[in-house]
Amino acid sequence: MASSPIFVVSGGMGATGKLLAETILAQFPNASVPITIMPNIVSTDQVNALVQRAAAENGIIVHTLVDSTVRAQLIHQAHHLGIPEIDLAGALLELLTRRLAQSPLGQPGMYRALREQDFKRVEAIEFTVDHDDGKRADDLPLADIVLIGVSRVGKTPLSIYLSILGWKVANVPLVSGIEPPPALFKVEPRRVIGLTIEPDQLAKYRRQRGRRLGLGGEIPYSAMEALYEELTYARRICARGGFDILNMTGKQIEEAAQEITERFQD
Repeated sequence: MASSPIFVVSGGMGATGKLLAETILAQFPNASVPITIMPNIVSTDQVNALVQRAAAENGIIVHTLVDSTVRAQLIHQAHHLGIPEIDLAGALLELLTRRLAQSPLGQPGMYRALREQDFKRVEAIEFTVDHDDGKRADDLPLADIVLIGVSRVGKTPLSIYLSILGWKVANVPLVSGIEPPPALFKVEPRRVIGLTIEPDQLAKYRRQRGRRLGLGGEIPYSAMEALYEELTYARRICARGGFDILNMTGKQIEEAAQEITERFQD
């Protein structure tokens, strides 16, 4: 027997209703129940159409509508057609209206509006993690900031710190003799920052990494001649793209992040 689909109806994006439906369905691991999100339902005409669809598909309606008129219409229509409906918002709205002696705004999307900065920060962190170390290079033009530089210059920790501040950051390693991804040169030059560092400090960082990896003695990765070559190559790439350069020598992540973000202040 086919499972009745669940229609999650919301004046916003439907995230709350979807989460609750999925949480409940987790208690029925052998069931396969489709969930359809019906977002941005703000009129009685929309309600009538979705209720007719739910009736045709023998569905169940779960709703988080905060507009009292739209919510009342949905409940009325669902009952009229014999469709099960679960009101996730109405009872609490009515209780708080009485307890607080205030009328609710009835505006969908208020929670997201109030937490917009938090949502943007999470999106920035997710973007930055997904675009670390040259991954998904075709997306570089979508980044707020692109950091480029040789290995161990500090691209990843600086990227993550900037993302916590709300910036979508991608970083691209520069390797001598290997052409950077073409998308790098499609990014607005002011949004690309080339990171550089004094060779002695870079050698120190690379030797430390070598020891952590169990590599002893001098290795090409930390040899001074190779470092000079790599840093020179990185400067040539920055000159070619018209990218600014930030020297990371002796610089804390917080200090570097402040210098970068100040470049974007109006």
